[in-house]
Amino acid sequence: MKTFCITFTFSLMVCCAKGASQELFLVSASYGKNVIALCERDGSVFWQRKTGGPERGHAGHHEVQMLENGNILFHDDWDTVKEMKLDGTVVWSYKSSNVHAFTRMPNGNTMIAESGTGRIIVVDSQGKLVSQTPLGEGGRGSTRQAEVLPNGNYLVCAEQPGTVTEYDTAGKIVWEYEIKTRVYGAIRLRNGNTLICSGSGNSVVEVSPEKKVVWQVKGQVPDTKITLKWTACLHELPDGQLLIGNCHAGPNSPQIFQLDKNRKVVWEYNEFDLVGNGMACWDYIDTKQAAKIRTMVAALEKK
Repeated sequence: MKTFCITFTFSLMVCCAKGASQELFLVSASYGKNVIALCERDGSVFWQRKTGGPERGHAGHHEVQMLENGNILFHDDWDTVKEMKLDGTVVWSYKSSNVHAFTRMPNGNTMIAESGTGRIIVVDSQGKLVSQTPLGEGGRGSTRQAEVLPNGNYLVCAEQPGTVTEYDTAGKIVWEYEIKTRVYGAIRLRNGNTLICSGSGNSVVEVSPEKKVVWQVKGQVPDTKITLKWTACLHELPDGQLLIGNCHAGPNSPQIFQLDKNRKVVWEYNEFDLVGNGMACWDYIDTKQAAKIRTMVAALEKK
């Protein structure tokens, strides 16, 4: 697959001046919204552009990543992963097969989970296939979120049969937890446990390496009015606090919320007018990277 460039029209919105030390959130939504946007913590839109997709219905938007170079790795259909500059120019793409998850690796290669072929592939910057890892049987190849772990293994969610599976690069299953829901997302926490957003299970579950549940919340977050629906992406902050994605929950519950170390809600993101009921994926941008992005957006304004 060769690299190519296509320029898209985009909409640039800059709100009132914000402190350069503040984090940003990169959000991505379909179901007719068809938008990628950078938002402040207060929800105000810092930058946005419309993406491809039908006026109604689902189209891509299961993974999005802000890259170190300030570009965005995203998809707005089910097969093509794209790298886009903030000015809307696509500088790299790879056509694949029914993709729900991908990530740019530290060495510059890109991991792509192909549900269409039941494998994970790694491709280089020229689109050359570097490696491929077969996924398990019984529906395990139909993936949702997939992560590259620090040990080089893959942590992969499969809606049917509802499993969170760790594979080595040869495709051997080294650990698996059966949550038995249409599970969407999972990450390996710094403490060695695995945090799971169960998708249709309307829950967040932390399990130990021995597969014991050490903490969970289901249906509604205690002491709040937050209703859990299709729990999706998630992220662990450096201080151990957690960001939880909550898709399809309607206008009265946040699309992202933050839990402190005591698992109490300390922040909510609810921008239903912007992302509607279809924001399954987002990325957290720390203060250092956010400062770089602010500079890049400011430079765009001057052009």
